Amino acid sequence: MLRLRMMRAPQKYVQGKDSLLQFHKEMKELGSKWLFICSRSGEKACREKIEKSFQDSDDVRRYEVFGGVSSTGEIERMRKLVREEGFNVVVGVGGGSAIDTAKATAYYEKLPVVIVPTVVATDAPCTGLSVIYNDDKTFNSYLFYPKNPEAVIVDSAVIANAPVDFLVAGMGDALGTYFEARACERTDAPSLESGGITRSAMALCSLCYETLKEYGAAAKKACECHVVTPALEAIIEANVYLSGVGADNGGLAVAHSFYNGLTALGGHSAPHGNCVAFGTLVQLVLERASKEEFKEVQDFCMEVGLPITLEEIGITKDEEIHVIAENACAPGESIHNMVADVTPDQLYAAIVAADALGKVRKAQ
Repeated sequence: MLRLRMMRAPQKYVQGKDSLLQFHKEMKELGSKWLFICSRSGEKACREKIEKSFQDSDDVRRYEVFGGVSSTGEIERMRKLVREEGFNVVVGVGGGSAIDTAKATAYYEKLPVVIVPTVVATDAPCTGLSVIYNDDKTFNSYLFYPKNPEAVIVDSAVIANAPVDFLVAGMGDALGTYFEARACERTDAPSLESGGITRSAMALCSLCYETLKEYGAAAKKACECHVVTPALEAIIEANVYLSGVGADNGGLAVAHSFYNGLTALGGHSAPHGNCVAFGTLVQLVLERASKEEFKEVQDFCMEVGLPITLEEIGITKDEEIHVIAENACAPGESIHNMVADVTPDQLYAAIVAADALGKVRKAQ
């Protein structure tokens, strides 16, 4: 089948220390009546700066703290606010759930959306999809959009003052970007946008990995000290833009399927990015990656505090590994983008092997 190559990305990406003081200047072309859908911590971290940016404007603003989950009911509540008060721009301020709620609200009401992430734990801000839950917090569906957000604005000072664990988890999510895209390119598998993979996409994915290796440890230290440095700026860009646009246009493979399989256990507490990082090591085992490449990825994980063993993501029982392997290989999972299709038995073996290699590495 002929697969057209394509690229998608946010129309505008803004990043820098105190960039929210320029929010209105950078976003004013989008509208004049703003609904800010915020997490509690997001409103606390961002509202004062955003308001200062509007000081010479009579634009209408409303800050609405959402219910904590991007659920069907919460999205409907926000849509009702839009219709009743005539807002013409939606802004998501916070983590993944606030962002997903804002994206969905804007999509259904046919409005532009601006994303203001307050943590960089995943690459969700730049992507053209949301995870939607039922009102009882169970998974409902993935909602894919015809376009990416109109704008993403990241205040590096806000990220520097967020818990460092979020930054590390974001590096774990970003770590899978290049290796999963590389696997998809080998098989001409579709990107998340269902298109062929461009050279531009692969260049972004490769730059994402190189940035992580070069600046990851220094960025973590800067975040621990709550200061904005060039290294932290580089990792914020890698976690948010390079990983988000890279994954959208490069595709997924084993690393994210491993995470999806792990969620079948229920009640796990390891961050998404930490699981993706270990899943990347599993993918390298399946690919028969060179000893040098595997060690390079292991070393990066150890340097920034990402897991290289199952115990570090809370998996301690053999039956849990079997559940992960079975569910990660379900029909439609991205693991099937690999050159040779992967069976649950093969994935189980790769998980066990990656864990064993991690234990050896930690014992050295």
